[in-house]
Amino acid sequence: MSEKKEGSGPVKFLEEVRAELNKVSWPTKDELISYTGVVGLAVVIVCALIWVCDTVFAKLFRIILN
Repeated sequence: MSEKKEGSGPVKFLEEVRAELNKVSWPTKDELISYTGVVGLAVVIVCALIWVCDTVFAKLFRIILN
């Protein structure tokens, strides 16, 4: 009842994955280090922003509830 399409299956899939990965423009080591630093800095900034907002809202709720 169910017929397999020609050229399908796990082996064909992995071959196609390998072919696509060969087309990828991989970053150099320096670019990778730079991008990682940018992401790390962005995470620190967002964490600080969330901390500030959390602190302000906590104080506001304490003022409102007291």
